[in-house]
Amino acid sequence: MHALNLQPKTLTLAERLADLAVDALIDEADLSPKPALVDRRGNGAHTDLHLGLMHASALSLWSAFKEMAEAAIELGEIGLPLREAVGRIGREGEQAMLATTGGVNTHRGAIWALGLLVTAAALEPESNAAGSITLRAARLALLDDRYAPRPLSHGAQVAQRYGARGAREEAQLGFPSVVQRALPQLKHSRAAGHGEQNARLDALLAIMTRLADTCVLYRAGEAGLHAMQLGAQAVIDAGGSASLAGRRRLHELDEQLIALNASPGGAADLLAACLFIDRIESGAF
Repeated sequence: MHALNLQPKTLTLAERLADLAVDALIDEADLSPKPALVDRRGNGAHTDLHLGLMHASALSLWSAFKEMAEAAIELGEIGLPLREAVGRIGREGEQAMLATTGGVNTHRGAIWALGLLVTAAALEPESNAAGSITLRAARLALLDDRYAPRPLSHGAQVAQRYGARGAREEAQLGFPSVVQRALPQLKHSRAAGHGEQNARLDALLAIMTRLADTCVLYRAGEAGLHAMQLGAQAVIDAGGSASLAGRRRLHELDEQLIALNASPGGAADLLAACLFIDRIESGAF
């Protein structure tokens, strides 16, 4: 074999963004110890999920993320054609995910959040500040996809019932849980020398302190939501994931949420969005 054939292929922008999106999902899944979520320790509050399934699901979405980025590059502007292209690709990606997982919903919310962010990043790759990316994503999310199925998801049903902000509204507002809470906490914990894994755990907890997580509401109602928010704040108040007191609080929160069958899947999706934007801001693509 000629030596030139061994050289690594130069990836396109769309391929690099798809890589970052999948990496963010895998990093979120691997992060441990996450309260009541699938991680390297076990299945959390889930009976139908495990870490290998989360990895396989994330990898199955690579093509969808690449196609969303390619649609953004081809169409070149925010408008109904791009919104409907992203919606169609997202639904195809969801079918690929379900085929991979045997029908288990592993990343439906992440397809929505990361799909919008991948598309937004591809539209203006030179404009990579968090606020710029999330503003473009919000403008796209505000457009109505005429071909989207109308039956409400579990998250949307719960959002209506409790008056909570669901995944759609979070995106339409420019991902405030990411921009105002997760990213600042991630950077603060890094600057304090807490280590990357603890910084990411703190970012997840910062999301959980305020998010009306519809996954938790669906599984455990308002009692589960209050337990999540108060427990996450207690970890941060105790010094965060890098402190001994914070770790004790984190262990207590994990046990409490598992007992309530309350898994903060919405917060996990937003942590993946946070990790994706963090890499974009750092120039990793």
